[in-house]
Amino acid sequence: MTIRTFKKIIFLLLFMQSIFQFAAAQSNHKDLPFLQEYSEKFNFEKSLPSSQLIKVNCDRNGVIQILSSTGILKPVAAQILYPGKLVADMSSRPMKDKNIKAINIYRKQFVYADDKVVLSNAWAGKLNAKHTLPEVNLIDGDNNFGFLISDGTNLQFIKDSSIAWKSAVTDNIKNISFDQKRNLFWILSSKSISTFSVKDKILQTVFSGEALTSFASARNNSELFVGTHNGYFIIDADSKKQKGDYNRKLPNNDITSIKEIGKNIWFGSSMGAFKLKEDNKFDYYASKRWLPSNQVIDIESGPDNSILILTDKGLGKIISANMTLEQKAAFYEKQVRERHLRNGFNASLVGMKDGDPATGWFENSDNDGLWTTMYLGAEIFRYAVTRSPEALQNCRESFDALERLYSITKIPGFPARSYERTGYNRGDTPWRRAAEPDWDWKSTTSSDEAIGHIFAFGAIAELVDDADLKKRAITLIDTLMTHIIDNGYYLIDWHGKPTLWGRWSPEYVNAFPIQVGDRKITASNITAMLQTAYRFTGKKIYKDKAMELLNKHGYLENLMRPMKVINEAPSDANGLSKLLSSSWNHSDDEMYFLGYWGLYRYAFNDTLKTKFKKSIIDHWEIERPEKEGAWNIFTSITGEKNFDLKEAIWYLQKYPLDLVNWRMVNSKRNDIELIAPNFREQTTKEVLPPSELTIERHNANRFGLDGGDVNGSSEYSAGDIWLFPYWLGRYLQVISAANNK
Repeated sequence: MTIRTFKKIIFLLLFMQSIFQFAAAQSNHKDLPFLQEYSEKFNFEKSLPSSQLIKVNCDRNGVIQILSSTGILKPVAAQILYPGKLVADMSSRPMKDKNIKAINIYRKQFVYADDKVVLSNAWAGKLNAKHTLPEVNLIDGDNNFGFLISDGTNLQFIKDSSIAWKSAVTDNIKNISFDQKRNLFWILSSKSISTFSVKDKILQTVFSGEALTSFASARNNSELFVGTHNGYFIIDADSKKQKGDYNRKLPNNDITSIKEIGKNIWFGSSMGAFKLKEDNKFDYYASKRWLPSNQVIDIESGPDNSILILTDKGLGKIISANMTLEQKAAFYEKQVRERHLRNGFNASLVGMKDGDPATGWFENSDNDGLWTTMYLGAEIFRYAVTRSPEALQNCRESFDALERLYSITKIPGFPARSYERTGYNRGDTPWRRAAEPDWDWKSTTSSDEAIGHIFAFGAIAELVDDADLKKRAITLIDTLMTHIIDNGYYLIDWHGKPTLWGRWSPEYVNAFPIQVGDRKITASNITAMLQTAYRFTGKKIYKDKAMELLNKHGYLENLMRPMKVINEAPSDANGLSKLLSSSWNHSDDEMYFLGYWGLYRYAFNDTLKTKFKKSIIDHWEIERPEKEGAWNIFTSITGEKNFDLKEAIWYLQKYPLDLVNWRMVNSKRNDIELIAPNFREQTTKEVLPPSELTIERHNANRFGLDGGDVNGSSEYSAGDIWLFPYWLGRYLQVISAANNK
């Protein structure tokens, strides 16, 4: 073996070791099943204006019954996004003749009280005990078929088909609950809590309070959680004394019901439901994403570990299904392909009625090109990981839509924002009649589209092994960048003038004060775009122009400027500078990170690559409180060991399956810690999970507390919102394939 050969082997081994160390330095999420929550909703169509829902229960067979003022109902025909309804339970015709007033579960079976007897269809129907409370509304049973019932002002204990004890009370009785451990019933009134001893037949008031609304035995019957109109408190079940202060730091303090289910305490309120978890924080379930109405009446455990939440307008069934991220991706992929593709664009549905996707139509958006590049990116990464023919075909179709943006304008290198068939009055001036018959295109294209296009075309050129698609992508990179350079770093629209936001020229960029974010973002984006063009065309002009901007015109200084400098423009700045710097621009965040693909991966040399990494990490540090899954995963392209993968997975797992933009209101919650107004627009100390926020794209502020539409008039596509960060993570090997073991 020659010395030269030996040196080559040593070099190769060291190189492989460095690659292994780089990969090993970054954490990887093993895609194991997690609990994905979603809701099935059953609407209540009133048979009479005065009809009311009263209570919900579920027996050992998984049968759900709802007591209403007009009889017993059952839920039918719901699935996610498509509500079912509550209908009369006709399964037992003799029960239709009963005037059922109360319902509960006893030994996992339904028990009822009508105006004359306590009865059940279980135990061969032998339970049929008379009582004398025609307006009975509460019932619960002891250890041995003894039942305590009430009509709100009277109590009767029914044992062996006779009234073994009875009493009248002065307060309004709201609930009854049997305590097996102590062989007594807890009785809740609006101003007191009493006990009734089964053995001694003694009724005793043990606690006095005000505005009591509900209660539940919890934690192995050691504590009683008591709800009020202003929070809840806990009573020690042995001493019958209050433990600690009221808890009023709740999503809503007006408690209407309480139930311990598993290890969690569930609360109903006049503004939705929430559960107290083992970490003493709350998960909040409000709006039509989860419930037919926010006015909760009752909460009970349901079949297959579901949670039944009865509201004044119907039943919400919260289901927890074992699901991997890969399975969630398949669910979302179906959503996109079935109802979010318009002429190949990744589009939203709008105009929906009460969240029903069947009633909506495709929206043409100013950012059709941008949202489509992000879905295309997802499919590119999916193909790079799986070599799926389906993913490759999806790439072709989305690319076709983007490619036509360039041909339909008849302006060399200038892409439209969108296009659509002629046929209805859109009412906005950016639309232009295309040379092609029966088509219009949308002008005023911005830098958002440009950076999205270059990102996606570069990813195709690098990662897709389809020769035709690769060639066409590189052609579009060259076409767009030639237009930009030939026009002095501007996008020139149909009228021969620059578009409002398609501007990268030094005279435009460097006119902004250094605090204005447009100075930094524009320098970062154009550098990434020119590097991408040089990488895949090999044309020297792109490298020369980039180096000229970086060194002669200060673009390197611009893009390396720390994010902490970005703030409001000084008082003597021009109007545009002040407008662009009134607060943090989250759309810029989206543009930055899309550009980081070309900025870092296609850097001209290692010196620049090191600098660009520093700039990316500096930006990411600012973004960390948002726990934005896409930005955390994007940061991993730099090889940085800590990029908050745990928070990225939390984002992906917590994103709701229902992407209807329901109205969400969190600003009135008492369990969040608000912070002072700030330039970053961070409203709370900790960001809320996606399951509790309105549906937003990556260009939105994740600290926005309120938003959406109460009528559920639109549904967003998962293509850019969720599939993009997930498949990026899969490609970068920070998320593994599914492991169902």
